[in-house]
Parts: sequence; C-alpha cells; structure tokens
Amino acid sequence: MNQSKFIANRIREVLLDGKWIANTNFKEQIESVTWKQANEKFENLNTIALLTFHINYYLSGLLNVFYGGELEIRDKYSFDMPEIKSESEWENLVFEFISNSEKFIHEVEKLSDEDLYKPFVDVKYGNYLRKIEGVIEHSYYHLGQVSLIKKIITSI
Repeated sequence: MNQSKFIANRIREVLLDGKWIANTNFKEQIESVTWKQANEKFENLNTIALLTFHINYYLSGLLNVFYGGELEIRDKYSFDMPEIKSESEWENLVFEFISNSEKFIHEVEKLSDEDLYKPFVDVKYGNYLRKIEGVIEHSYYHLGQVSLIKKIITSI
C-alpha cells in the first residue's frame, strides 16, 4: 500500500467508518442526532452542528485546492455557520459533510508519494502530507468534542 492510500484510510477512519482510535467516527455521531440536538447549546460549548460545519468548511476549502483552485478559506470564517432552522437543513449539512469527506479521501488516494511532499499551495503551509495529517488531527479533536456534547445533551 502506498503512503497516500494509507493516509486516506486514516481519514476515512475518523470521518466516515472507522472505530480504531475513538471507537466511533464523525459520520456515526452526526447521523444519529436530530437538528434540534445538533443545535442544542450547552453552557459555552460549541454545538454539534457548528463543529460539523467547521470541519466541513476546511474539507471544502482544501478540496478547492485539490481541484486546481486557490486556497480561499480563512480560519476566521471557519465558524461562520448560517443558522440551521429545520431538519432538512441539518440533513443537507450532514450530506455535504459526508460527500466532501468522500471526495477528500478520493483526492488523497490519487496522490503519489512524491505529491505528498510537494508544498501545499505555498511552503508556509507545509506539504500535502502535513496538511492532510492536520486534517486528521483536527478531526479527531473535534470528534471528541462532538461525542462529549452528544452525551451531555442526550443525558439532560
């Protein structure tokens, strides 16, 4: 297995269907909550919807680069989620998250081992491998938050 397939599998584990490290994944967590639960605020924690939007924001922005576009995303906008007012709007966000996850994994799988070490847009952003590893680490961090928030809101 080349390195890109290995790292694509790690992304798949955290986002779509793994249970190796966290015994869950993003898809499993977000598909099992209603839109009201996804938007439920507990103290000063982010909502499940906002964390889903946040990870999806980065996936979408990085996909734009993979497709030949510019790096247009900015950290300061990564929590600027429009209000979710219905179950269908939540389902649309979940669908988009899953779709972008699948597309991102597919693009990573296509990279050659040489591509992984090329600069990502600009050397200041590191190489593709480092950027992808960042996506994995960032996703696990927020998956932990989603899991805890879900436990809190379903036990109240």
